Amino acid sequence: MSEGRSSRPIAVLKWIIRFPWTLMGMFYHTVRAMLENSLTALVQIWGNKARSVLTVLGIIIAVTSTITVVSVVQGFGNYVTDFLQGMGTNTMWVVPRRPAGADMMGMGRVSMTMADLNAVTEQCNKLDRVSPVIIANSPIEYGREVAVDTPVFGVGAHFQAIRNFYVDVGRSFSPVGIERSAQVCCLGRDVLEQLQCDESVVGEYVLLGGQRFLVIGLIEEKGSFAGESMDDMVLIPHTTALKMYPQQKDFVIILTEAVDEASVPEAVAQMTRVLRRRHNLRPGQPNDFKIETQDEFLSFMSNVKMYATSALGGIVGISLLVGGIGIMNVMLVSVTERTREVGLRKSVGARRRDIMFQFLTEAVVLSTVGGTIGIVLGYILGHIASLHPNMVEVSVPLWAVALALGFSAGVGVIFGLIPAFKAAILHPIDALRHE
Repeated sequence: MSEGRSSRPIAVLKWIIRFPWTLMGMFYHTVRAMLENSLTALVQIWGNKARSVLTVLGIIIAVTSTITVVSVVQGFGNYVTDFLQGMGTNTMWVVPRRPAGADMMGMGRVSMTMADLNAVTEQCNKLDRVSPVIIANSPIEYGREVAVDTPVFGVGAHFQAIRNFYVDVGRSFSPVGIERSAQVCCLGRDVLEQLQCDESVVGEYVLLGGQRFLVIGLIEEKGSFAGESMDDMVLIPHTTALKMYPQQKDFVIILTEAVDEASVPEAVAQMTRVLRRRHNLRPGQPNDFKIETQDEFLSFMSNVKMYATSALGGIVGISLLVGGIGIMNVMLVSVTERTREVGLRKSVGARRRDIMFQFLTEAVVLSTVGGTIGIVLGYILGHIASLHPNMVEVSVPLWAVALALGFSAGVGVIFGLIPAFKAAILHPIDALRHE
């Protein structure tokens, strides 16, 4: 009895020593079986090239569509994000806005004035730069050419620094010009095209709203955003704009820039306190203005990109099911054609799980090959689409590639189970008799 007890620790110790080698042996045999089955599957695919291509056509179309759609959506999302970040993540717009139900709450006329801007500038120490923005539309004439309804922005000295809208030809108007309400302007590049003139217009006069303005600078080209040109604009001093458009004096937009990105929440809180106090808003009354931050735009666009990617990818991914059904049908036919082969393998000792694993591997390899072809075609289509001059640069994220391959392999597993199980349960004698 004592000898039996003393031998148990030795047996356990031997098992512990042998366990890593046993595990490695199992891993080796599993990997070897997978490689052999994969090689057999590739031989079967190559031997029936036409049938294999038709079988995985649904997978190829699904993955190609998914990669192309996701890459375009991601590219557009990245373009918008980069554009907004290029304008500064600490930029804020303060606009007058009449809240819903304002009449029922006893709220008066909604307005935003230069006095509000001055109060914000003086009392909000978390702001680095502040500029008024007065927006109007006006015809602009140069010689015999006329640009109708050109967007005119009356801005302050800090507008160009906040928005990164710098002048690359000529100069911008100075604080002295703003103080004196000088009739000077800076033109966007689209305005030059509409007036059919070039950079030599700097130093010349144009008629803006029937008044003579000296062109002192040209704004650097900014391109378009969300289908709207950022170069179709005329900048003039805000003091000049208030004289030309006196009806806009109560609808001044305040453009601000926080000291840094971390100071944006506190800057928003400071501006909210100042403006509520100036507008005599009681506790419980909603704000009669809205403060919009770049972070809100970035968050909104991130959500749009995520929802669009999920929705479009999900819709296109439905075709994977169609491809999976095609794989299942062909694998069932393959089981019938190779019944004698299955019987021969079973007669020489192959187990059910070996047969099942072989056919399941063939289905997975077949769908994965189709997914790989789809990924390559998706990259090619995305590259071709990006060659269009008005197209954003497409971006194929690695997670989309991994997801496409994963879904392809998953389809092979799911729709290959039934044919593999059918092959595994064949009786060897009946299989050998099959004609």
